[in-house]
Amino acid sequence: MPLVPLGKAHPFDYAWLKGQARALAGRAHQPARNSVPKAIEALDWDQYQSIRFRQDHALWRDEKLRFQAQFFHLGLFYKTPVRMFEVAGGQAQELAYDPEMFDHRKSGLDTKALPKDLGFAGFRLNFHTDWTRDVAAFLGASYFRAVGGEWQYGLSARGLAIDTGMSRPEEFPNFVAFWLERPAPQSSTVTVYALLDSPSVAGAYRFLITPGETLVMDVDAALYPRKPIERLGIAPCTSMFQFGENDKRMANDWRPEIHDSDGLQMWTGRGEWIWRPLANPERLRFNAYLDENPRGFGLMQRDRDFDHYQDDGVFYERRPSLWVEPKAGWGKGSVQLVEIPTIDETFDNIVAFWNPQDKPQPGQELLFGYRLHWGADSPVKPGVARCVATRTGIGGIVGQPRKYFSWRFAVDFAGGDLALLGKDAVVEPVITASRGKIEITSARPLHSIRGYRAMFDLRPTDESTQPIDLRLYLRCNGQALTETWLYQWDPPAPSQRKFA
Repeated sequence: MPLVPLGKAHPFDYAWLKGQARALAGRAHQPARNSVPKAIEALDWDQYQSIRFRQDHALWRDEKLRFQAQFFHLGLFYKTPVRMFEVAGGQAQELAYDPEMFDHRKSGLDTKALPKDLGFAGFRLNFHTDWTRDVAAFLGASYFRAVGGEWQYGLSARGLAIDTGMSRPEEFPNFVAFWLERPAPQSSTVTVYALLDSPSVAGAYRFLITPGETLVMDVDAALYPRKPIERLGIAPCTSMFQFGENDKRMANDWRPEIHDSDGLQMWTGRGEWIWRPLANPERLRFNAYLDENPRGFGLMQRDRDFDHYQDDGVFYERRPSLWVEPKAGWGKGSVQLVEIPTIDETFDNIVAFWNPQDKPQPGQELLFGYRLHWGADSPVKPGVARCVATRTGIGGIVGQPRKYFSWRFAVDFAGGDLALLGKDAVVEPVITASRGKIEITSARPLHSIRGYRAMFDLRPTDESTQPIDLRLYLRCNGQALTETWLYQWDPPAPSQRKFA
């Protein structure tokens, strides 16, 4: 069924959109209109979820293409209207909201009382291999998600992050309009454009989206700051970690682990592979990992064993990883990680992004190109063994009385050249700590994973509860065998350091 046009069509391409973003940044920011009718404002979770888009109104349904687009209704958390356009033949045509697009019957809404210019909250994309399940969705602020071959949503990406993890409130830019370009017949790639706006910046985005076992989004972003920005987050990834095998602080649930991602993976400009397990800290933690021209980073879900989660409803072992691959040199800056305390799995508490060293200034044009890979793993594999598990607990020697408090770390590595090591190979754990004393170190084969387990105790040597930074890798005859494991451990208060 053809969608209702709104206004006249106009010429469109990415250069035009960048011009619009630049012009928008030259004007004072106008807060988005986020008022919705009282009837929609009053919808609860179940009522909002009951509103269904009618598939016979999907964009491109009658064109027999490999993609269709469906739209999200306003309501609940999504109260800011987003304009929607279709692009075909170099012309952009805005699409009007029509109550007939949606099945409202279970929501209790009187559709006759809804305004004709209500607008949309966002959209989702379906691929021809399965018209029922969507492969990507853009909904809320500048958030969007996608699935790989396991058809499971999990963590989210954002167009931009501003002042994340600082003492003042974070600024959340909005995608205020989308242009969906009609794909060519038999094309498995669809192009989406977006206009971003916030008090600090305006931006133009282009997404080339290709579904697959690993879904790839080729992203170009042009940013135009209105004012200086202290902490700019490029290609932000947002996820959830409540507890896992390394961090049981909030483990009061019957399930063994609850997390969408279990670690931050980085491939530095120098070629070093780094694995940083995530945690649910007692207080907000911020870390910056300096780099120049990073080759990639992402929030990953490496643990893909159902038995480790036992959740047959949301299937955490199927949650996608998200790998960010810069398309060109990003210069100097840092991959930044924010970990926020959470008591519930419904709250995202993990954010990772690239922060350029130079602070954005008004009048600049900042261009960033990158690819987002959504799937079970990163598209590039390290040439060394990877960390596959991190476990922690009370230190000391089993069977011997403990005379002081220490904390045990057991870190498992698999892959790379570990399976080639002979029984006489001397494998050495290289361990450093920012404070405290390292004790009882070892590295030994772990045949069940065809890898190695490194173990050590960390003994606090002061009463501080400030985080202690740890670093570990395995080597043999001077050759690094594994990626570098980084960890940040919060020592308990002296009164809680019980060892007996």
